Amino acid sequence: MSIKATQFHLDPQFDGTLQKQIQQMVSQSVLAGRFLPGEKMPSSRMLAQQLGVSRVTVTLAYAELVASEYLTSRGRSGHFISENAPRPPDYKLGDTERTETVDWQRALGARFSDQSNMLRPPDWRGYEFPFIYGQPDPSLFDHDNWRRCALEAHGRKDFEEVTADRYEQDDPKLIEYIVRNVLPRRGISARPEEVLLTLGAQNAIWICTQLLLTGDRTAVIENPCYPGLRRVLQHSSCRTVPVDVDENGLPPERLPDQVNVVFTTASHQCPTNTTMPMSRRRDLLRLASERNFIIVEDDYEFEMSFAQKPTPALKSLDRAGSVVYIGSFSKSLFPGLRLGYLVASPAFIREARALRAMVLRHPPGSVQRTTTYFLSRGYHDSMLNRIGKAYGRRRAVMEKAIRECGLEVAGAGSFGGSSFWMKAPNGVNTADLAVSLREQGVLIEPGQTFFDAVDGNAQFYRLAYSSIPSARIAEGIERIAAALG
Repeated sequence: MSIKATQFHLDPQFDGTLQKQIQQMVSQSVLAGRFLPGEKMPSSRMLAQQLGVSRVTVTLAYAELVASEYLTSRGRSGHFISENAPRPPDYKLGDTERTETVDWQRALGARFSDQSNMLRPPDWRGYEFPFIYGQPDPSLFDHDNWRRCALEAHGRKDFEEVTADRYEQDDPKLIEYIVRNVLPRRGISARPEEVLLTLGAQNAIWICTQLLLTGDRTAVIENPCYPGLRRVLQHSSCRTVPVDVDENGLPPERLPDQVNVVFTTASHQCPTNTTMPMSRRRDLLRLASERNFIIVEDDYEFEMSFAQKPTPALKSLDRAGSVVYIGSFSKSLFPGLRLGYLVASPAFIREARALRAMVLRHPPGSVQRTTTYFLSRGYHDSMLNRIGKAYGRRRAVMEKAIRECGLEVAGAGSFGGSSFWMKAPNGVNTADLAVSLREQGVLIEPGQTFFDAVDGNAQFYRLAYSSIPSARIAEGIERIAAALG
């Protein structure tokens, strides 16, 4: 039997090349059992005419399908569905309609899904003025060199390294680079046994809470702080004490007498962007030694220091082993990479490694090796230099627009970063403001989710410039100012 060219139709919404779409149409039809082994495909000329594409496109798609054994070529006879093509499942689906009787609310309790999140529209890239935090600008990323590194990591030479189950171990080449090159930039000296890779900073925070906190222990968090930290602590059963930050970050003198763990973003306080001065850092470390508590330092944005050299990390001053350091590649590469790291005493790392192994073994080997190549060959530093210049220009444009529109900045980082912490006039609820601005194509982040629940603080909001071109910033700020009246 022959497969008719009229059975093929292009999807205008397909996210990929025409060649890939043709390949997908054939492979999915084989897997669904619509195209059977031995059936003849339309000629490349006929299918090209049906789809309105180049014959070369169809020829290349057929060649790829032959290579993956979906098709076989029989010389002048044409292309046929291969006898070696993957077979569809041999079972038959029964009645697909179900009537669930499980009371999932009672079984689960919705302990996690009902937590407040900083939600942004899934189609946020379609908004004209996206002042949202932590999302990359594709125009600034080094796609070509990342692709080269990925191809090399997936090549024959590294195949065993990236495909093997390492059990509890990380890629030694990436660990070595972090120890020799990344950490010294923050003034941190560490050995390989003091570093553990994580699936981003959020995973690192979860590991820390699982290891350091129990129902009878107390954790101090900054107020306001990263909402993801507060949500993790809510499920750790520990006692959580929020301490208000000031213009210099977390005040050590306000810590309660009984505390086991202190979480801080000392170098770039989230979300106010303030930097803790050296004198305060030394006071915090002294108290940690005197009161025997652990400090968890989230250094989430140190590589975005384009305005001036950042202050050395709190961990760099740690002589007693009191600090557990969290780093991440989410801001300097891209958040979807999900790759971060913990730096701490070997005893902590041993426990963290064992806990990680129970949940996810280790981050994907191909991701680790690709990242290693991208870092070690200088592509990362070159890209950071380009990003820093772009962010510097955007920040200058935003500062000027904010000043001219009379908006109030509540906190400002001295070494760069990628956002402004803003304060709206009295009586303005920024959650409502965000909803109204969205209708005008403007996305902002309401600040209430950063604060302790009892505060009810709805006056603050965050504006980021990592995802918005300089040319759009001024008009976006003008729309915010107009909405504030």
